[in-house]
Amino acid sequence: MKIDETDRRILALLQENADLSVAEIGTRVGLSSTPCWRRIQNLEKQGVIRKKVALLDRRAVDVPLTVFVMIRTSQHNDSWLEKFAKGVSEIPEVLEFYRMSGTVDYLLRIVVPSVETYDAVYKRLISIADLAEVSSSFAMEEIKYTTALPLGYAG
Repeated sequence: MKIDETDRRILALLQENADLSVAEIGTRVGLSSTPCWRRIQNLEKQGVIRKKVALLDRRAVDVPLTVFVMIRTSQHNDSWLEKFAKGVSEIPEVLEFYRMSGTVDYLLRIVVPSVETYDAVYKRLISIADLAEVSSSFAMEEIKYTTALPLGYAG
């Protein structure tokens, strides 16, 4: 799908505040409501806009601790990965889950209320499948956090 400058401006506004009305977005990008609405609908239909969500404050919902978990495994087959991916995906505290290149096979971002709660998540995680090594790092300070994607490359 071709994304032009107007689409990029619409997407930037939606990434900043998805509650903006179509009329407000249209005004800001120089379109009337109907063409703006059509563009947004097309971006949704094409899968550029996956969904609209509310971003919650972790501290307000009592999950202030962020843990990055690096996992190494000696298992590199489809059935192991399917079992592991399914099990990890069922842990609500796991917000992000990546298969990596390099010395670490998988990287997880987990949020929990405390180290004790993380320990329970850790025990659940290691019960899913055989793991060679699990290393956890606790974030001391969140310096930058955004969900907004850079749009300069879209096109």
